[in-house]
Amino acid sequence: MASPTAAPRAFIQQQNLVEQVADYLTQAIIQQHFLPGERLSEVQLSRDLGVSRAPVREAARLLESRGLLISKPRRGFFVRALNAVELEDVFDLRLCLERHGIERLAERYTADAQRALKQQVEVLCEAAAGNDGTRRIEEDLQFHRLMLHYAGNERLLRAFDDLSHELRLCITLITKTHEAPDTIATSHFKLLDALDSGNPAACREAIDYHIGVARDFVVKGVGETGDSDDEDVLPR
Repeated sequence: MASPTAAPRAFIQQQNLVEQVADYLTQAIIQQHFLPGERLSEVQLSRDLGVSRAPVREAARLLESRGLLISKPRRGFFVRALNAVELEDVFDLRLCLERHGIERLAERYTADAQRALKQQVEVLCEAAAGNDGTRRIEEDLQFHRLMLHYAGNERLLRAFDDLSHELRLCITLITKTHEAPDTIATSHFKLLDALDSGNPAACREAIDYHIGVARDFVVKGVGETGDSDDEDVLPR
């Protein structure tokens, strides 16, 4: 007779494997190893990763729930290609979250918060000076996550975490279309200046500009490559 803990342990191991495969796929998508519109082969991925098809399939479903993949009946999973309207929607929601967050933060801006955010911008600038695009994206998101953390609303932070999966795709597009990606990092100093002022209105104006510029670069980039509502058409 199997021990009572056998099934839970197997479940935990399976869940850990699914998360590992999901992490691998996420990084591969961000690094453009899988291009928007590209079909993922369960068979090939299971061979490449040395796992069965089951965790690959579950990881793909997880990334579908996070907005990175789409599924098509009898055809499988494809890397999601965000069009201009979807990008606008992502940035609109991001602006709602971060506008409220930075105004809350301005009212409770402590020395600890100031120190942590300044340090994170320095880490972001260091990452921007290197060639690791994935690290640059993660450090960028970490700054904004810290900002919402110190704003003191856990539900606001969880909403941002849910959105961050799609934001990774968006920030990838920014770094591809921006003439000088390193200026993306240094632009965060303006947010620190606004917070140092202690003026919620100045903070709101700063975050509106910061996210607005990012949105405009992404939407412009998608417009220049041409977007389509037909998900079967691969990007040029």
